[in-house]
Amino acid sequence: MSDRLVDLLKCFSLKARVFQTGPLCHSAGFDREAGVGYIHLLQRGRLQVQSDTHPTLQFDEPTLFLYMNPTAHHLMPQDSQVETVCASFEFGMGLNNPLARALPEVVVIRLADIPALDRALSLLFIEAAEHHCGQQAILDRMMEVIIVLVLRDLMNQHRLQVGLLAGLADERLAKAINAMHAEPAKEWSLETLAEQANLSRARFANRFREVVGTTPGAYLSEWRLTVAQSLLRQGKPVQYVADVVGYGSASALSRSFRAHLGQSPREWLRTQFAAA
Repeated sequence: MSDRLVDLLKCFSLKARVFQTGPLCHSAGFDREAGVGYIHLLQRGRLQVQSDTHPTLQFDEPTLFLYMNPTAHHLMPQDSQVETVCASFEFGMGLNNPLARALPEVVVIRLADIPALDRALSLLFIEAAEHHCGQQAILDRMMEVIIVLVLRDLMNQHRLQVGLLAGLADERLAKAINAMHAEPAKEWSLETLAEQANLSRARFANRFREVVGTTPGAYLSEWRLTVAQSLLRQGKPVQYVADVVGYGSASALSRSFRAHLGQSPREWLRTQFAAA
């Protein structure tokens, strides 16, 4: 199967910042900050996690938990042995990243259940425990690698039943989704997408809605707007963006922006930079 994450990673810039390593001696609170997710690795000890978005979590073994969407939460050590590595990250949440809608409020995986991360986690924990030149940059890059490996694991192990990653975990649906990701400007029809998945139109449409949680046409429209937002943020001209994502004209792209976002592309772009 072709790389199911390549176009997502091209469209969205993943940037992590490790801000805590080692013993966690006191409770730590994290506010809901626009466009920012969090990933926490419990290396040892007993930890309680509280949030208004999910029931209280209790961990007493090495565990990874990740908030893709901005979420207020609190870490509360339950003994003196707690050691963690914590990072914030940005992954295009302000650009309508479909992964943000595809994941539950919090993803929780025991480290024992993700052996594919063993080598990366071992290196991360070793680097976090030592103090060398360039440590911050290394930790940040390693955490970005771990986030991508987590997304890969969620697909490969079929840990999610609905959403984009569930669709990418489905061998047939993944072919159609990858095709839309790779060529958003193409005039995809239900029939041509079904051919990509080697399914009949009816079976493809039903399976797509059941697994991904939306229709193929709605997903394609959302993806085109998402790519358009990413390109606009990079400074690309509106007409160029319209051509790349299949709208043909700047006015057609503007109409789509207003219909979905209530703003023209230029108005939306001004709000993005004003919030930065």
